[in-house]
Amino acid sequence: MPWFADVTNHGVEPAMVGMRHLQCVLRGSLPALAALLLAEIVLEHSVLAQTAPAQSSGVAEIATYQGADREQRLFEGAKREKELTFYASIPADDIAVLASAFDKKYGVKVKVWRADSEGFLQRIVSEAKARRFEVDIMAGSSSALEPLYRENLLQEVKSPNFADVIPEAVAPHRQWVAVFLNTIVQAYNTNQVAKDSLPKTYADLLRPQWKGQLGIEAEDFDWFAQVVTDLGEAQGLRLFRSIVAANGISVRKGHSLLANLVAAGEVPLALTVYGFTAEQAKRKGAPLDWFVIPPAIARPTAEGLARNAPHPHAAMLFYDFLIGDGQQILASRQFVTVSRMIETPFNKGPLKLIDSAAMLDQARKWQELYQRTIVGPSR
Repeated sequence: MPWFADVTNHGVEPAMVGMRHLQCVLRGSLPALAALLLAEIVLEHSVLAQTAPAQSSGVAEIATYQGADREQRLFEGAKREKELTFYASIPADDIAVLASAFDKKYGVKVKVWRADSEGFLQRIVSEAKARRFEVDIMAGSSSALEPLYRENLLQEVKSPNFADVIPEAVAPHRQWVAVFLNTIVQAYNTNQVAKDSLPKTYADLLRPQWKGQLGIEAEDFDWFAQVVTDLGEAQGLRLFRSIVAANGISVRKGHSLLANLVAAGEVPLALTVYGFTAEQAKRKGAPLDWFVIPPAIARPTAEGLARNAPHPHAAMLFYDFLIGDGQQILASRQFVTVSRMIETPFNKGPLKLIDSAAMLDQARKWQELYQRTIVGPSR
């Protein structure tokens, strides 16, 4: 993810002006919203199941073709189609750079509708209900892509570029793939915490030195779920209850606020700060640095191909581009990419991607456990 200071909406249609900052895309409420939308979609399932079968069949043939002339076929078809429509939560300036590079290489225009992941999830569902198929490719939180897969609105893809991305990036069903990672790191105030005293495991947070020193973001239940699951659910819950009882954890709403409080010295050590926020503050000269208690935890920003894409050749060409040539472009703009060819601070050790499918199924359970274990006792 980028270490960017500001996100603008230059070139975005007027209806999108005022859309929330990218970090709002990543708030823990998205799995809950997705679950509600899925419940609503069930009522319309018979409609969705019958949508444009001939069109989706053609998309499937294009998306799964693996012949040696695959790229040439896609290019020739894309030249006829001339454009594609991209729904995305990626920052507008970064979309513009990617779209320009794609157009320069292939001569195909990318029409963009930008929203947060909640926004494009709602729009795609609404369009499907109305049997309107406008989107070709969508990119946003994997928590928004997973419900689209479950409702048969995405197309399985067999891209040769899958071989060049980390295995965790490709969903088991192959209907979405991560494009970059939104890493969650631990941040500390360098004036108050010595680097050689930093915790190496979560159990180290039981040390008396951390009493009254710890902070966490109020809605990071999916991070909590991943960490606790990796530790073993029963053992992990016991550990965090013990940490809260022994040393306390200050709960703050908003990742930017939490990072600012670390820089100000009010929260000497924060457990859940976005990597780009921490790096941004560090580069600006704040007394803040970041590290990772392994494994590194990340929320994927993923792309999917619409099952009824109106420009399937151009769409598939752009899909490949985002996990191919686009990876170097993203890396140059300080994103944490999924390419195995590009070095990042996060591909040197264990990495866990938050399980979007599990969060969709178990959002309520983990929200309640997070409240009871972390948020409630802090009040």
